[in-house]
Amino acid sequence: MMTLEAHPEEPGEPADDIQPDVLGVDLRIAVMRTSRRLRSEASGDIVSPGQYAVLADLSGGPRTLRELADRENVQAPSMTRIVNALTSQGFVTRSPHPEDGRQVLARITPAGEAVLGEARSHRTAWLAQRVAVLSEEDRRTLSRAAHLMQELSAR
Repeated sequence: MMTLEAHPEEPGEPADDIQPDVLGVDLRIAVMRTSRRLRSEASGDIVSPGQYAVLADLSGGPRTLRELADRENVQAPSMTRIVNALTSQGFVTRSPHPEDGRQVLARITPAGEAVLGEARSHRTAWLAQRVAVLSEEDRRTLSRAAHLMQELSAR
């Protein structure tokens, strides 16, 4: 059975008086490590983690390259390279912006949707395998924590 480390000084056992700053550190570390691990374990050979993120952004609808660059916190030339690679693989199409001819809209293709769905399924399966070894109580705790974190990130 795995236990959760909620306080660095007392591994495996949460402190009775959890301070927000300490919890913030614990959550940041846990989220970053999990995110890094999901990216490395489940990216696959088809798309890079950066390309995956762009496909995920485009699954919500077409976007300009500037919008994509801003959402991913990268410079425009970097986003152009990512979109060009996705376009050459047939996962994204580019078309003129209907209202601003100086801009280009990127759209995900059905092949891009399929690759995105496969990558998401792979990531979910990887995480589900890890969660499966936890006790029922720990799974309930993680479920509650997942909902709380979704609420926090929506604010």
